[in-house]
Amino acid sequence: MKKIWTLLAGLLLQGAVLAQSSDSLIVIKAGRMFDSEKGVFLENQTILIKGNIIQSVGANLKYPAQAKLIDLSKATVLPGFIDCHTHITSQPDNYMEDLFRKSPIDYAVEAHIFARKTLEAGFTTCRDVGAPELIDVALKRSINAGHIAGPRLFVSGPIIGATGGHADISGFSPYLSFKAISGVADGIDEIRKQVRYNIKYGADLIKFTATAGVLSEEESVGAPQYSQEEMNALVAEAAMWDKKVAAHAHGTTGIKMAIKAGVASIEHGSFLDEEAIELMKQKGTYLVADIYNDDYILSEFAKLGYPEKLIEKERTVGKTQRESFQKAAKAGVKIAYGTDAGVYPHGNNGKQFFYMVKFGLSPAQAIQAATINAADLIGVKGKLGSITQGKWADIVAVEGNPEQDITVLEKKIKFVMKEGKVYLQK
Repeated sequence: MKKIWTLLAGLLLQGAVLAQSSDSLIVIKAGRMFDSEKGVFLENQTILIKGNIIQSVGANLKYPAQAKLIDLSKATVLPGFIDCHTHITSQPDNYMEDLFRKSPIDYAVEAHIFARKTLEAGFTTCRDVGAPELIDVALKRSINAGHIAGPRLFVSGPIIGATGGHADISGFSPYLSFKAISGVADGIDEIRKQVRYNIKYGADLIKFTATAGVLSEEESVGAPQYSQEEMNALVAEAAMWDKKVAAHAHGTTGIKMAIKAGVASIEHGSFLDEEAIELMKQKGTYLVADIYNDDYILSEFAKLGYPEKLIEKERTVGKTQRESFQKAAKAGVKIAYGTDAGVYPHGNNGKQFFYMVKFGLSPAQAIQAATINAADLIGVKGKLGSITQGKWADIVAVEGNPEQDITVLEKKIKFVMKEGKVYLQK
């Protein structure tokens, strides 16, 4: 009798464990699924998720009857998108008010709104490449703790740049003082110290301005703003702390200098020549080019009070940047998706897919740029970027077929899951 009771107890315990295990399982039925590693769409796939991890993927998978079923059989299912160039803690309202009337507290209390909009647009991961007052670090921690909804963030802290350069506040009276955590650093010693400062306070990567920029008051749009020795020192210091470097770089000379220094990515890359493209291919440097926002800047920034001088810079850069992107795509330069979201309203990150296809990529290549390529650039290819066994369950679904109409990735988001948790389901 004792043996029978022991056997029954064991069976009951086993049943309870199986029930508990089944209850924690999610099964997604995908009508079409994008295999980002191969760059192909597969039909009628089943995705089995336990907790926050993908357990298995394939056609006609068996699964427990008690598992929670999410039917996306009439949708296209893709890995969660990754935007490698965002400024998620702010977006422009008015040029002078943004500079002189808002405090970091204003930006901090709005940041969670931008984070939620970005996530619901299908972007489950972002690199944030420059935010004031370490707001990006605080936002990342709050998202990771589950206090607010937003994409998984990899943040840079303050942008590092030269005095009077794109990372500095220029064009105003020297009698005006700005109380701010600054990334301005000159000379090798200051630059190394600033890299250490950013890392000390939570930076996952380092972002610096190799050249002048568009939406800043310095005269040039692309001249180098650090010497080769300074760039070399910055990248070497970051590497010592096992951090990758993203280089804001528009002008041809500065782009080449940054590539030679060993940066992981060139951000913007507006004036690429053949030598720069060849250097990128040799070094494996990624291009992260924001080729959508030219349209938004030229149509909206005058209404927001931006000086005509800055808008004229954009007219100089926009067309050439798209031509450079086209040349790089044709040459086979590695490309990761990055939009400069925050220059335009957050949640519109998906608008760039159309432009990447228009200027040289196939729909599959554009999606790979925002999934497996972006994960590789960030350094998380083992956990993100594809719907693969063992990876985090970051999954997006859209109505329609992005091979036929890439704009469904901006207009038809119907489902967003990050690490097994559903944040949007229409």
